[in-house]
Amino acid sequence: MNKYRVDIAVIGGGPAGLAAAMSAHEQGIHPSKILIIERDNVLGGILNQCIHNGFGLHIFKKELTGPEYAQRYIDMVEGADIHCLLNTMVLNIDPKTGENGSSYKIYATSMKEGVIEVSAKAIVLAMGCRERPRGALNIPGTRPSGIYTAGTAQRLVNVEGKMPGKNFVILGSGDIGLIMARRLTFEGAKVHCVAEIQPKSGGLQRNIAQCLDDFDIPLLLSHTVTEIHGKERLEGVTITKVDENLKPIEGTAKYWPCDTLLLSVGLIPENEVSKTAEIEILDSTGGPEVDERLETSRKGIFACGNVVHVHDLVDHVTEQAYAAGRSAAEYVKNAECVKNAECVKKAECVKKEETENN
Repeated sequence: MNKYRVDIAVIGGGPAGLAAAMSAHEQGIHPSKILIIERDNVLGGILNQCIHNGFGLHIFKKELTGPEYAQRYIDMVEGADIHCLLNTMVLNIDPKTGENGSSYKIYATSMKEGVIEVSAKAIVLAMGCRERPRGALNIPGTRPSGIYTAGTAQRLVNVEGKMPGKNFVILGSGDIGLIMARRLTFEGAKVHCVAEIQPKSGGLQRNIAQCLDDFDIPLLLSHTVTEIHGKERLEGVTITKVDENLKPIEGTAKYWPCDTLLLSVGLIPENEVSKTAEIEILDSTGGPEVDERLETSRKGIFACGNVVHVHDLVDHVTEQAYAAGRSAAEYVKNAECVKNAECVKKAECVKKEETENN
């Protein structure tokens, strides 16, 4: 088993993890004592597939694409010589460790190194969030191919260069779904409509204007998919109007032919690793309970970004990550001060005892 001993371990190499690592380094933690653990084969997280602009206006005072924003922090981390473990999946944080100022034990695995044990005095959780799947929506019907979350389709198109279909219906008006409506149209696909169960869109108004209105894509508010049609491949969906209680209204169902359905129905903080450390999770956000220093219910474990709650802007993720990195660095320094003070006190006691014996 390969073992690492560091002051601060950052779980997640997306915008939050990169900023937290840089913040800790700027607070005086040596780069060799900071470790970023990332499950993907590259740093940058979800930003690598967000090729549209609109990032960085608050942090850099410039409008950047997702990859451009991520690359700035990747360059900072690499320039600071902060060590990163890529293609490495964290399995759990041992909840029995880390008490009374001792190091936490993190267990991870990778194809290159096998099982890895990381001892860290402090941990920053920066795993981001994930999309709600079809199973969370209870949509009746068969299970044909052609049903994707919007983020999965975004990765297929923007990173892998593959089109998941030709005729689309999008369920949910979250920002990823709206942006994908425009992106798919650019690629020559037909987006028939965007259905939103709520009476108001969940996306930014600028995205509604730029991604739907500019391309004459209808937004059906207070509508949802009530049935999926097709056996091997999706053939179409039934969309029905809903009442104020979000219940389908009889007689309003309409069949929309399509070969692909994208789900843009919300994001959930990614906290499976947090739960292994027995950290308190809030029902209201799905993220860990944190104090003003972004410390969780476990001393020395901090959280930031979309793992705490889903943010609208990556700039806000970065700002919170900087605060978490500072807090983690302060925690490590304070622990060292206490340890040194105890060592000095112990040495003084030993010296006094030797003097008295003489």
